[in-house]
Amino acid sequence: MKGRLGTRIGSHVLAYGVTIVFLIPVYILVNLSLRSPDDLTPAIFPTLRPTLDNFIGAWNGSPLPGSIVTSLIVTSLSCVVVLGLATMASYPLARSTARLSNATFYFFLVGLLLPFQLALIPLYIQMRDLGLLGSIWSLVIVYAGVQMPFSIFLITTFIRSSVPTEYEEAGQIDGCSPIQTFWHVVVPLLRPVLGTCLILNAVGIWNDFFTPLIYLAGSDQVTIPMAIYQFVGQYTSNWPLIFASLIISMIPVLALYLIFQRYVIQGFAGGLKG
Repeated sequence: MKGRLGTRIGSHVLAYGVTIVFLIPVYILVNLSLRSPDDLTPAIFPTLRPTLDNFIGAWNGSPLPGSIVTSLIVTSLSCVVVLGLATMASYPLARSTARLSNATFYFFLVGLLLPFQLALIPLYIQMRDLGLLGSIWSLVIVYAGVQMPFSIFLITTFIRSSVPTEYEEAGQIDGCSPIQTFWHVVVPLLRPVLGTCLILNAVGIWNDFFTPLIYLAGSDQVTIPMAIYQFVGQYTSNWPLIFASLIISMIPVLALYLIFQRYVIQGFAGGLKG
């Protein structure tokens, strides 16, 4: 009995210790965002003169409001395209027993191994020829292609391991066509893995700096990382404004995670089971 109690206490202490370690960067981020530029107190110590002027300055003194709208549009469109195409591609890959199906599935997985930078120049030339440079549609197309392999992997393995074929057979017995069976029977069962893919893709797209820097260069449209980068100068940087901007940019993604958090573990559990 004492051994179990000691083990339980030790596990709780370890869990709280790990939590504190992970919360330290968050504390430093908030602490630095609340101090004035001339406050040289070490980051680990709380500021003696907290102020919200950094948040006001970050909101009013940069294209941050417009960049949030741009990032929301790009992230939403990209996630819709990725989830729609990945779901329609994953279902036949999961249910087909042909060798070509397995070969196609592994062909998609090659995209997880190849770095995006390999196709940077050809994609840039293609977007230039299509007249999409400086447009958010160039980002949507690029993100859809980059995020597709991982989404297909996760959804396909989830269907194989966590969606029994009996549901589809019951739908077909009730008179559903293959397309109706897919949309009305299979897709509702994919909510856990779709929620997982949505959060992971949205976080990656939301925080990406390199792709918008390449494809939106020279245009009036900027995403959040590009707007925050404007506070970084060659000789000086306004770090309190940068940290305040980072906190503002975290709010939409954090809200999305809180909404779909219960699907994340379910999606990974089912997706990795296969």
